[in-house]
Amino acid sequence: MRHDPAAVLRRLTHGVYVIGVSDGDRCNAFTAAWVMQVSFDPPLLALSIHPQHASREMLVRGGVFTVNVLPEGRMDLAEHFGRPGKAEKLHDTEWHAAKTGAPILDEAMAWLDCEFSHECAAGDHVLVIGRVVDGAVIDADASPMNYRDTGDMDGSSRLFPDEF
Repeated sequence: MRHDPAAVLRRLTHGVYVIGVSDGDRCNAFTAAWVMQVSFDPPLLALSIHPQHASREMLVRGGVFTVNVLPEGRMDLAEHFGRPGKAEKLHDTEWHAAKTGAPILDEAMAWLDCEFSHECAAGDHVLVIGRVVDGAVIDADASPMNYRDTGDMDGSSRLFPDEF
C-alpha cells in the first residue's frame, strides 16, 4: 500500500457545473466542480472559487449566480466554460436569464438560481455561500457529469503539494 493523499482527493465524488454570473447587463460563466449544499433551512450552497478568478468580482458585485448541472458526455461545455480569461464565454451558447438575472444554460440538465450571501477564506480558494431562490430539473432522465470523468482537463494534478 502506497500512501498518496492526492490520489484519494482526485477520487472524491463531485459533479461538474457551469456557474453563471451577472452584474447588471454583464454576464459570464465558468466551470466549477467544488459545489455542495450546506444547509436545508435556509437552502444554502457553497461554491469554491479562486480569489483571482476573472468572474469572482462579477459574482460578488452582482450578488447572484446560477449552478448549471452538466449532463454526462458534455465535455465540450465543461472545456468551453473552463477556459481561462475574461472573454464573454456565453456568446455562442443558448441561455436565458434566471429570476435573479444570472445565466441558465439551455443545455444544462438542471439548474439552481442563487443569491450571494457571504464568503469565507478556504486555503487558496474562497467559499462563496449562496441562498437558493429557484431551480428546476430540465432532463430527469439524464445523469450528471462526474469530475473524475474529466481526467486532468483543468490541470489540477500539478497543483497538489508534494508532501502532506
